[in-house]
Amino acid sequence: MYFIVVILPIPLKQTFTYNVNKDEAGFLKQGMRVAVPFGKKKIYTAIVYQVHDVAPPAYETKSIDQILDEEPIITQKQLEHWQWMASYYMCTLGEVIKAALPGAFLLESETVIRLKKETAVQESALQDDEFLVFEALQHQSSLHINDIRSILDRKNVVKVIQQLLDKQIIEVEEEVYEQYTPKMKRYIKLAPSYTSEENLRALLDDLSRAPKQRDLLMTLFMLSSQAKRPVESVALQKRSGASASVLKSLIDKQILEEYFIQQDRVVYDGEDTSEVKKLNEEQQIALSEIEASFEEYEVSLLHGVTSSGKTEIYVQLIAEVIKTGKQVLYMLPEIALTTQLIGRLQHYFGEKVSVYHSKYTSNERVEVWNNILSSKPKAQIVIGARSSLFLPFSDLGLIIVDEEHEPSFKQYNPSPRYHGRDAAIVLADFHKAKTLLGSATPSLESYYNAVTHKYGLIELKKRYGNVLMPDIELVDIKEKHRKKQMTGHFSDRLLEAMHEALDNKEQVLLFQNRRGFSPVIECTTCGVSPQCPNCDVSLTYHQYKNELRCHYCGYHIAMLQSCMACGSETLDDKGFGTEQIETELNALFPEQRIARMDQDTTRGKHAYAKLIEKLENAEIDILVGTQMLAKGLDFRNISLVGVMNADNLLNFPYFRAHERSFQLLQQVSGRAGRTKKRGKVLIQTYNPYHQILQQVSTNDYNGMFKQQAEERYQYKYPPHYRTIKLTFRDRNFSKMQKAAVWFGNALASGLKENVLGPEIPPVGRIRNLFITNILVKIPKTQSLGKTKKYIKNVERSFNALKDFSTVKLTIDVDNY
Repeated sequence: MYFIVVILPIPLKQTFTYNVNKDEAGFLKQGMRVAVPFGKKKIYTAIVYQVHDVAPPAYETKSIDQILDEEPIITQKQLEHWQWMASYYMCTLGEVIKAALPGAFLLESETVIRLKKETAVQESALQDDEFLVFEALQHQSSLHINDIRSILDRKNVVKVIQQLLDKQIIEVEEEVYEQYTPKMKRYIKLAPSYTSEENLRALLDDLSRAPKQRDLLMTLFMLSSQAKRPVESVALQKRSGASASVLKSLIDKQILEEYFIQQDRVVYDGEDTSEVKKLNEEQQIALSEIEASFEEYEVSLLHGVTSSGKTEIYVQLIAEVIKTGKQVLYMLPEIALTTQLIGRLQHYFGEKVSVYHSKYTSNERVEVWNNILSSKPKAQIVIGARSSLFLPFSDLGLIIVDEEHEPSFKQYNPSPRYHGRDAAIVLADFHKAKTLLGSATPSLESYYNAVTHKYGLIELKKRYGNVLMPDIELVDIKEKHRKKQMTGHFSDRLLEAMHEALDNKEQVLLFQNRRGFSPVIECTTCGVSPQCPNCDVSLTYHQYKNELRCHYCGYHIAMLQSCMACGSETLDDKGFGTEQIETELNALFPEQRIARMDQDTTRGKHAYAKLIEKLENAEIDILVGTQMLAKGLDFRNISLVGVMNADNLLNFPYFRAHERSFQLLQQVSGRAGRTKKRGKVLIQTYNPYHQILQQVSTNDYNGMFKQQAEERYQYKYPPHYRTIKLTFRDRNFSKMQKAAVWFGNALASGLKENVLGPEIPPVGRIRNLFITNILVKIPKTQSLGKTKKYIKNVERSFNALKDFSTVKLTIDVDNY
């Protein structure tokens, strides 16, 4: 008897063993997928981890359902990397696999319900719910669980199904669906019997009474002689103006034949590639320094000011690496950036560039995965968001992590709560590849590692083409309000600069880090503001849908006409978001074309690309947006950037608030004046003397770094200490509190003063779950592995306590 050890994509710590026959054992390899039964009725896709012949002592094994792959779809190095992730980020290997594999690889098992044949049913004996299901099955041969949920209009239908099973009216089976479907393109050719000249002549004579069919045939000859390649059915119909029925009748008469060719969904159809640009003197020096640094360090940090031409340096490095036949991974924090960068890299490397991120469909991601697995030339360079580090690289030479300071590299939910930058550095180590981190405002951790010589450090202090850094001016809006020099949320200084830029046919960027129209709606009579029933936050007003919406759980209601508490109709809005700025701009600048870039306007797959294209083609004069604007985008004609209110960034109860504010404001400022003319940045604030704003206005990154690093050292935060955050959630407040206190005391008995909390966060309830946090600080002298082991032991004891069985615990290592 032979056995296989498999990993299931579910949050369970252990692996599972199934039995296989001798032939299957000989065929199966690590990294293949098999469908296996699990529990009473479920079928899962599992990953083969090991094949052996030792029976497990504790339980009797089940046999597998089917083998799903001819070859492994996961490599040895991937599995090693995923095991490191599971261990470092304190989650299960199953959770990493679920996050790593495209959804189409994880086959879905769906419960299918059918009526039992030859069963006499007494309809009067059925309850109402049972009768509804029975009646539906009279009209349909089978139903899925979700169909029954919608028929009965309730979520929990298991009891009804169980009752019908007990009465032997229905039968249940599990069906496994292969989710990936290759894209097939339909092509048309002339049937072989008509290729001889005389047969063709006779055919055309016959078709003289069917002019549309004859025209279609003539178009086919023309297209095949012109292109010297297969003729697509869509192109043929378009050129000939014929309908699908004309084409079908020619196929039915066996005059034409159709055939299908599998095609990738993501194809490069641009022009031929061009030569890589020559670098200027500063870039050339930086490139030489990076190459020298790679001799000594595995990881190097390129600290180059905004618009210093870091991308061109990356292009040179990529060109050198792909000459050796190795693969390159170029990671970006935001999908918006990938759309802009794809064009640039394809311009140089053509179809060697593949793209991988979450806005791609499951099928498109499977194709990229397969291309990389087969080491195809079309996947030698991969651009992607954080999930791209899960791809099956076989020979990585270089990983570039651009905008490495970005919080978007951190995954918060669901598990694994990994950091893309840190996991990429470890991935590079597995492949013996080099890692280059790039940013104009590096994270404190990376810069600390560079100045303490753990990483190499390369600095690029001048903008490309010697363009000056933007002129940053702080506008005191407290003073402007006092002097009545504000129009809505715009100071006279900002309006004056906007008019000047627009008169010069230049574009303006306005930054406000809140979406929606207004974060708070308040009754002026009794002071009550509408709250979310599921979370401890007020509802945000969205004008374009005329609704109040919760940004935490998605709850929404129509905008109120009167106060829910006192019935008064005097509702006022407090605070402002991107929508309100857009509304004010439409009144202030009726002649200009205004657009908005936030989560509400970029939901579609190509929404980013369309907005960016419009801006590049000068179809937008003023763009308002949230922090999406700060993500390293390259706009050529923006001369003015306005920050509507810098204070809501700074006054945030979080140890990274000041570092983040500096990075965000510096990055937003960097969008201004990227070509010849010096850009202008106006930052509106109630506190222009705030140290961070002063450092932003003088581009003083080193001053900010020294001050923040000193504060972090004093209060025991990263980069001097490691942190692990434990979050407890439960519907019952006192149970959640008790659980957190119990866990905190258990941790404190071993880790002493380095345990903070339990502490309730600023938003203490989300989706009807009360929340509290414990923070564990780990000094450099203390073993990280042993600390995690201790936390895991406490967690094991915690899970064994019946009182806390409903409390959800999440562990976030290196919480950002």
